[in-house]
Amino acid sequence: MKKPFYAFRYISWIAIVFSLLGSLLLFIVGALKTLNAFKVFFLGYIPEGKEHLHPADIGITFLIKSLDTFLIALVLFIFAYGIYTLFISNTTNTKNSVILNWIQIPNIGHLKNILAEVIIIILFVKFLEVVFVNINNLKWELLILPISIVLMAIGLKVLNLNKEETKKIKNL
Repeated sequence: MKKPFYAFRYISWIAIVFSLLGSLLLFIVGALKTLNAFKVFFLGYIPEGKEHLHPADIGITFLIKSLDTFLIALVLFIFAYGIYTLFISNTTNTKNSVILNWIQIPNIGHLKNILAEVIIIILFVKFLEVVFVNINNLKWELLILPISIVLMAIGLKVLNLNKEETKKIKNL
């Protein structure tokens, strides 16, 4: 009975390949947004509907959007690597590997913790972008996003998905 489940783990290649493709696409989109910032700063490009903003504000908005896009691309990359490590890779000792040594994913809880932390950062960057674009027209509704970010951060702390890493840090 164990053998069919062992073979079925290879279906996770679908998630790995398409997450990597999505990551690559988002890296390209982020680069294009960065190029738009250069166009604004050096070529005077003003997108339609943004004429009311100062060119420097438009350029900074493009850079914030590119940061957000790069972060999502990294989330997809980390997710793909985590799924590969957990379901495909048969190596039990990843500490000696120098390849992607900065991403140690020992279990699914650790992967969820990493993804949740990055999602909170993405939402923070999104809030920064919204405030920056609407700086002259701030409304109370904008508080929904930071309140959500704080609640998710508190929830992540309460869940403590990465209990093993916390124990290791306390033992040091």
